Amino acid sequence: MELNPEIYEKKLVVEKNHLDRQKHVNNVQYVQWVQDVAEEHWEKRAPLEDQKKYIWIVVRHEVNYKREAFLGDNISLQTYVGKSTHVTSIRHVIIKNADTGKLLAEAKTTWCLLDKVTKRPAKISDDLKSIFQR
Repeated sequence: MELNPEIYEKKLVVEKNHLDRQKHVNNVQYVQWVQDVAEEHWEKRAPLEDQKKYIWIVVRHEVNYKREAFLGDNISLQTYVGKSTHVTSIRHVIIKNADTGKLLAEAKTTWCLLDKVTKRPAKISDDLKSIFQR
């Protein structure tokens, strides 16, 4: 299958609860946003029958922090699914200041597909892969 990923975007505004003691977005908050946008993308794109059958768990997060974000900043989270193996997918998330376009952070996360009932790894079918492609 040729890789032509769909890019999903979510926008948000930095709130006080996102900040750390230095008054910029806490690094842990970026990881939370990475997880939130991935889950939202799955819920928007996956058929309901797949959502009832499968869950995704994080196996690995890699985050590169580039710039700070501050209270009131408009943030753009863009995500897409890259390479998939038998039971895992690599999801990329690009976090930018939506007003300036400057890169704040980028993440590469490995997710594993599990059967919702057995909690065992499940094969990622070509049909499932295709829901994240154009």
